[in-house]
Amino acid sequence: MRAVWKGSVSFGLISIPVRLFRATEERDVSFHQVRIKDGSRIKYKRVAAADGEEVSYADIGKGYELPGGETVILTDADLADLPLTTSRSIEVDAFVPLAQVDPIYFEKTYYLEPEGAGALKPYALLRDALVSSERVAIVKVALRRREQLAALRVRDGVFVLETMLWPDEIRPAEFDFLDEDIAVRPQELAMATSLIDSLAGDFDPTQYTDAYREAVEQVVSAKVEGREVLTPPGTDDGEGGEVLDLMAALRASVAAAKKARGAEADEVAATKPAATAAKRAAPGKAPAKKAPARKAAPAKAAKKAAPAKAATKTAAKAATKSTSKSVAKKGSAGRRSA
Repeated sequence: MRAVWKGSVSFGLISIPVRLFRATEERDVSFHQVRIKDGSRIKYKRVAAADGEEVSYADIGKGYELPGGETVILTDADLADLPLTTSRSIEVDAFVPLAQVDPIYFEKTYYLEPEGAGALKPYALLRDALVSSERVAIVKVALRRREQLAALRVRDGVFVLETMLWPDEIRPAEFDFLDEDIAVRPQELAMATSLIDSLAGDFDPTQYTDAYREAVEQVVSAKVEGREVLTPPGTDDGEGGEVLDLMAALRASVAAAKKARGAEADEVAATKPAATAAKRAAPGKAPAKKAPARKAAPAKAAKKAAPAKAATKTAAKAATKSTSKSVAKKGSAGRRSA
C-alpha cells in the first residue's frame, strides 16, 4: 500500500506521527468506451463552450457560479493558503460512544500506521485507552485541501480513520408516506418479529460475494475462449406471480426460514386462536369419525332389502334374527350370490 497522507494525531500534549493508507478498494469490473467495429478507444477533448477551442490543463481553473449566473475564477494558488489548522494534524475534539454516530455520516475508511520507532509507544497507549473506554474519537483532518470531520476507532489493533460528511450534507428523509397513518396489526408485528428471530445470527462478511462481478468475468472469459455464453438457470424476466397479503407472506417467509435452518415449523400453533387450539385438544374426535360407520350398516341392509332381487331380500330377513357377526357374514355371502 502507498501512503496518501502524512501527519500526526494530537491527543492532549501528545503528538503521534502517522501515515494514512486507504483501507478499502473497489473491485468492480471496469470497461472502456470503444468503437464497436474495431475496439478503438474513445477519447474526449476539453474544449471551451464559447468557441470550441481545445484547452490544456495549465489553462484550466475552478469557476464558482454566482446566483446571477456570473462566474468567479479560482486557481490553485487562490486555494493553497486557506487557513486550515488541521492541515498536517488529526486533532481529537471529543470521545463519544460509537452507537451515537449514525453510519450515514461515514464516507471513506483509512488505516493509520505509526511512523518511526518513537511513535509506537504513544500509538499503543492511545489505542488501548480508546478500546478500554469503548468510545471513538471525533477528529478533524484536512485531506486534499479540504477540512473533513472524521471518527477515529480501533480495528484489529490498528487505528481506523472514518471520514464523515458534515451535518448539512445529509439529506432529510422527507417522504409523503411518513405523514400517513399506517396501521400494523399485532398479529403482523408478531409474525414479522418471528421472521427476524428465525434469521438472527452473527455477521460474517466472508459468506457474501459479488455475483454480478463474477458473472461479468465469466462472460468476458467466454468471449476470450470463443465459447457460447449460456444463460444461468433460474432467470425469470416475467412480471412476477400473484401478490400475497402481508400475513400470508410473513407466514410463508417464517416457514421457509425455519425449514432452511432445520427448525420445526411450529409457528402455526402460536398464531392460531385459542378456540382452535382447544378444539384440536378436545377428546370427542374419535367418536365423530366412527359415526359414518354406524350408519353404513343400515344403509347396506336397506339396499339389500330392495324388492329388485328376491334372493337378497330373503337373506336380509334372515340376517335380522342373527347376531351382528352373522349379519356381516351372510351379507357378504348375499353379495357374492347376487
